[in-house]
Amino acid sequence: MSCDERRLEYLRSMGIQVWVSRQGERPAPTEDPGRADPAPDDVPASAGRAQTAASVGTPSNCVLSWEDLEARVAGCTTCALHQGRTQTVFGVGNREAGWMVIGEAPGEQEDLQGEPFVGRAGQLLNEMIRAVGLRREAVYIANVVKCRPPRNRDPATEEAAACEEYLKGQVALLKPKIILAVGRVAAQNLLKTTTPIGKLRGQVHYYDRIPLVVTYHPAYLLRSQTEKRRAWEDLKLAMRAFRQQNT
Repeated sequence: MSCDERRLEYLRSMGIQVWVSRQGERPAPTEDPGRADPAPDDVPASAGRAQTAASVGTPSNCVLSWEDLEARVAGCTTCALHQGRTQTVFGVGNREAGWMVIGEAPGEQEDLQGEPFVGRAGQLLNEMIRAVGLRREAVYIANVVKCRPPRNRDPATEEAAACEEYLKGQVALLKPKIILAVGRVAAQNLLKTTTPIGKLRGQVHYYDRIPLVVTYHPAYLLRSQTEKRRAWEDLKLAMRAFRQQNT
């Protein structure tokens, strides 16, 4: 099976209708001219470029190893979320990956299994990763917050701030070529903005000079099937930004 054939299969598994030219052109998602863009929001857009650090709680010329950073996360009691966790959810994947996927916070199953993006949302994320020609094991996946908020609520500002240095440490160690921020909470925390996700999509942002593309959270896409086409557009934008980093 060719790469294009595999991608076509993955897009169909995501629920995105595609067409294939008789001349063998690359499959593309079916346009939906009848669907209007989301209504504009009055909140001003922000160019929000977050700064990353090379270390967490260490001198500026020192870099923690993956093992040391993970140990610090596992023992963290900085915010109240540690009181209700089963375990921390550090991150998973290839620690030399060019792609980094960042979500908001662990849910119930993530808290139990110690791995981000499991369950139905995780399965859809896997399909999204496959759609760009990769496997889950080939990317690195993490969350803004490492402990599950009660009842899966959005993490509070102070909770995200408590975990920020851990995420910065992961980014500094990984040095990804592209970051895919999935969901409003992840995007707004990474870019330090309150701009709605609808306005953050469709453009390349930067996180410490690393290209960052915003897309919808897989859990949202499971509830809003019609937005999968927009998510595919985001993935194509991320692929273009990634290729530009390698030229």
